Amino acid sequence: MISHMRRESHRSSRIGWLRAAVLGANDGTISVASLVVGVAAAGASQGSILLTGVAGLVAGAMSMAAGEYVSVQSQADTEEADIRRERHELETEPEHELEELTSIYVGRGLDQALALQVAERLMSIDALGAHARDELGITETLRARPIQAAFASAIFFVVGAVVPIAAALLAPSGRVAEVSSGTALLALVLLGGTAAFAGGASVFKGALRVAFWGTLAMGLTAGVGKLFGATI
Repeated sequence: MISHMRRESHRSSRIGWLRAAVLGANDGTISVASLVVGVAAAGASQGSILLTGVAGLVAGAMSMAAGEYVSVQSQADTEEADIRRERHELETEPEHELEELTSIYVGRGLDQALALQVAERLMSIDALGAHARDELGITETLRARPIQAAFASAIFFVVGAVVPIAAALLAPSGRVAEVSSGTALLALVLLGGTAAFAGGASVFKGALRVAFWGTLAMGLTAGVGKLFGATI
């Protein structure tokens, strides 16, 4: 007999908050660093650069929170609508729902008799849970959590945005663009690598793709600032 069961920790359990956190931190670093670099390239004073960075931090954090909440809430609404429909079908057409669940298990490799037995057993325990999981693909681990996503995005946006702002504050007045962009690029490399590690992916590839897009964004914004020679 098995005296105890080993608990396993899977990275998929982190996917809800991890996606929002990485998106928030990445967007905070890239967008605010791009603002700082673009304004600095246009020849603005250090005070104006810092004001732009702080304004970008506040506006970006609120935008990220609102955007994540609306987006993930839409997903949650869709999931809830599907579950309500499934609950109604279980109440009005239980035989059809049993056949439907049985066919799903047959499609996964079970023979008809065993698939029927499994479907009957699972529906006797938790019919709605079985259909939500195996028919709709909705599980508790991967359920949409809009509040969690909104807070994670906003908080980590602020964390990411603080990096270029602090760099602009501490940099010599004539080197704000260079110091801010270099610091932001280093932060993006660390962020991309950490996120990839947490998700079980290649650390090098994760760091490289984040650094690439960050460099592209800052480069384009700096080019616009120099081209127009005015704060943006």
